[in-house]
Amino acid sequence: MQKEKLRIIRKQKGYTQQQVADFIATDVSNYSRKESGDVKIIKDEWDKIARFLEVPVEEIYEEEESKIIVNNDHPVFNDKSANAIVTQNNYDNIPGTIVENLQSYITLLKEENKRLKDNLKSLK
Repeated sequence: MQKEKLRIIRKQKGYTQQQVADFIATDVSNYSRKESGDVKIIKDEWDKIARFLEVPVEEIYEEEESKIIVNNDHPVFNDKSANAIVTQNNYDNIPGTIVENLQSYITLLKEENKRLKDNLKSLK
């Protein structure tokens, strides 16, 4: 289950996933999986994130789903999948919310890239 409240507040406050990841002492890919709901956020991490965002934990906390999803086709865990040919059809079953979140993330990255380029220009 995605952590929408957390994601929204983080973006509203202008923080990147990298900044939050640094604060809770993890790498950005792990934090991204936490925010997307693929990896559990433990209580201590909820407390640290709330402190970093300067909000009460209750404002960002969302219950964890208890179901466990096992993906045996993941290329990291299944050597056979490394030989598979990837086609557009492999992506037809991706839920729309994931696609929308990725598109939103791409937009944020483009904005950050533009901001950084503008900063570089102003330094020259």
